[in-house]
Amino acid sequence: MSRIGNKPIEIPEKVELKIEGNLISVKGPKGELTVEIVDDRINYEINENILNFSRSSEVAEVRSLHGLYRSLIANNIQGVLEGYKKTLLLQGVGHRATRSEEHTSELQSHSD
Repeated sequence: MSRIGNKPIEIPEKVELKIEGNLISVKGPKGELTVEIVDDRINYEINENILNFSRSSEVAEVRSLHGLYRSLIANNIQGVLEGYKKTLLLQGVGHRATRSEEHTSELQSHSD
């Protein structure tokens, strides 16, 4: 069984999820994203702000798509709610990072 695919997705109040045929649209404060479910063997339903995915077959391909589509929608919800961020961790000697006004980081490395 797909453990990821079986986990329910809670839809936050600030996010609007719309299902039109095979398209699932997620709209939030940071934008709108859409995923098309291309396999009819993957089923989905919304009950009280919780989105559940299920599959109609135990074939290996369907099991993997089950978890994939659940992850795509969960990532879309997180993306329209919080946005994308990347955290850098600098370890060691000889590295320096500076931040400019455009919120971009400049990484400098010193080597002999």
